[in-house]
Amino acid sequence: MRYYKQEILFTNTPEYKSYLKERGMKHVSHYGTPKLDYPSLESMKELKTAQHVWTAGDRFFKLAHEYYNDSTMWWVIAFFNQKPTEFHAKVGQTIFIPYPLEIALFHMGY
Repeated sequence: MRYYKQEILFTNTPEYKSYLKERGMKHVSHYGTPKLDYPSLESMKELKTAQHVWTAGDRFFKLAHEYYNDSTMWWVIAFFNQKPTEFHAKVGQTIFIPYPLEIALFHMGY
């Protein structure tokens, strides 16, 4: 689901020519960077949020499992809180978990 709408890119530029040749490859495929929208104030009216106080040992994937029953959706919580990694969340800080998940994804343009 995470890569559902992601563009697939191919790296086969001259800079990689020797790398690709050594490995017998024509190109390397990878996903492009997603372009998500932060929910607008208007769309926030359709979302609910649960609050979680960040403690030592917390991880976004654990919160996603707890609230969405899907640990792969960790990035929704991270993006919503504008915290790219767990390092950016501090002990004692309130983290907001948007739900329902489908509506959060819709308003993020996913």
